[in-house]
Amino acid sequence: MANILVVEDEQAIAEMIVTSLEMNGYQVKRAANGQLALQMVIDSPPDLILADWMMPMMTGLELAQRLKREPHTAEIPIILLTAKSEENDKLKGFDAGVDDYVVKPFSPRELLARIKAVLRRGPTDLEGNGLAAGELILDRAAKKVSIASENINLGPLEFRLLEFFMLHPDRVYSREQLLDRVWGNNVYVEDRTVDVHIRRLRKSISLHNHDALIQTVRGAGYRFSIDARSH
Repeated sequence: MANILVVEDEQAIAEMIVTSLEMNGYQVKRAANGQLALQMVIDSPPDLILADWMMPMMTGLELAQRLKREPHTAEIPIILLTAKSEENDKLKGFDAGVDDYVVKPFSPRELLARIKAVLRRGPTDLEGNGLAAGELILDRAAKKVSIASENINLGPLEFRLLEFFMLHPDRVYSREQLLDRVWGNNVYVEDRTVDVHIRRLRKSISLHNHDALIQTVRGAGYRFSIDARSH
């Protein structure tokens, strides 16, 4: 069962969450503030983090921003617990890389459902080396891509772009975020460069309509959806 770090400064809420998670088989650790949580994550990365937005010393949002900037913690899923339900607040969280929200007050049943949904996200991992979506297989170790056993030739950037998408399905990424996560912080190229490489990638994986996996979200960016071809 997954290891979950609960970051919550209100003791009653924290105890309720920890008890509910442990009753459902999860291994749970608790941190009373964001700074303590940051050190705990560095020492022993959990499978998922539940963090309250409003905490002293370091907010849950600030914790998420710190973790998502570091390569060794960037992939840890984070769910924010918050009383903030406005759309602008949610956008701030998603921009920071948060995976989901649970708005207070919430029931343990709802929280468990959200946790299970976030932990389920992601394409099939083939023995730690490969990613699969439909008949599309990406071998991370060999740097190869195939569709229905037919090899697909991708350039280095297209490969990294596809790998990133397959590791982060069903989430919308802006051009700026893709440039930062795929190209890197120190590379200065125009946002529209992303569009060019997306078109190349779609063309390369068009066999059996796998190009439909990469969706354009108008006004927001791009999303890789594993179930897209069935819609």
